[in-house]
Amino acid sequence: MTAATPLVPAVVVVHGALGSARQMAPVVEALRALRQFADVVPMELPGHGETALATGQPFDMIVLADALGEAIARAGITRPLVFGYSMGGYVALVRELRAPGTIGGVVTLGTMLHWTPAIAARAAARLDANLIREKVPAFAATLAERHQGAGGWDTVLAHTARLLRQLGDAPVLTDETLALIHCPVHLLVGDRDDSVSLEETAHAASRLPHARASLLADTPHPIEKVDVGLIAREVRDLAQRLSTGG
Repeated sequence: MTAATPLVPAVVVVHGALGSARQMAPVVEALRALRQFADVVPMELPGHGETALATGQPFDMIVLADALGEAIARAGITRPLVFGYSMGGYVALVRELRAPGTIGGVVTLGTMLHWTPAIAARAAARLDANLIREKVPAFAATLAERHQGAGGWDTVLAHTARLLRQLGDAPVLTDETLALIHCPVHLLVGDRDDSVSLEETAHAASRLPHARASLLADTPHPIEKVDVGLIAREVRDLAQRLSTGG
């Protein structure tokens, strides 16, 4: 690589709540198909999928964010661009808040950045294993298969509900802390997302020093229903701005 050749960053892909690295495989494949990145690395948060929590390790946002930093270090990459879906976007921003300069840029999709006790209580109430078994057994089966290596899906649900309540009581990202995150950030939200609104997303973007928010047409919240080619192009666009200093 010559000095005149712009650096194309590596991309780390982080799943959302109740997700796993394997769930994000279509996004990873779409990014790799662009052939524009030094590497595309899927990352699985501890307590999800096939990645168990270490003995005595709490399931909280700081642990998850620090695990992202450790994954970046293990991969031997410097200041990657991170694509974080839903909770994965929150994790990425918290990591950059805690260790400025770790991440070169962040693209999020469907990330809830405004938490209150009431919002958290409503979200946590939906994570009842017995209710999910009764109302959406196919989803229950999917979660059971997905989280076999993390102590079982009911454990993941309980941990996640507790994490959401923690965020409601003491959110890590606030108007004040968002202002301390200086890497470029692009916050994406779908026009059919019933979990996150453009208004909330635009508010968060207004507090970040180098951020913008965009609405994606015909896009719901579940990653399985998202056009991954569109996501890959959005990540590529931010990568190009990073590589040219734009």
